[in-house]
Amino acid sequence: MKYMLMLMSAQKYYDAMSGNSSPGAPAWSESELKAMFQHMEKLNQDLVASGEWVDAQGLAEPSQTRLVTADKDGRPVVSDGPFGETKEVLAGYWIVDVETPERAYEIAARAYSCPVPEGSDPEPAVVVRPVSDGPPDQT
Repeated sequence: MKYMLMLMSAQKYYDAMSGNSSPGAPAWSESELKAMFQHMEKLNQDLVASGEWVDAQGLAEPSQTRLVTADKDGRPVVSDGPFGETKEVLAGYWIVDVETPERAYEIAARAYSCPVPEGSDPEPAVVVRPVSDGPPDQT
């Protein structure tokens, strides 16, 4: 069964990776960034090797996100917010095809265990959600 593993984060962590610290999010050094990228690259390589990898992407920082609605004629209305009340955003994801939910949880835990600078707040959890194979049965 396929699962989407959603890595949650916040703007302050993106800022920290760009060298701008804030409470609970110290600025990342070049070696810390390298360790993080190596951790994620090794995870992806292992998932490809095991045949469980379907797709994975990191997402741009929330400040680059746009909110799109439509006017009464259906034309897009694009703005930079306001967004829903949340401190967490989707930072990246994996879609994996695994035998059991427990295996998806193991992969999520490995992603969560990515090295971060000392003094960082605990990262938000990794959300694991099954991917539907199709519409629900209509019986």
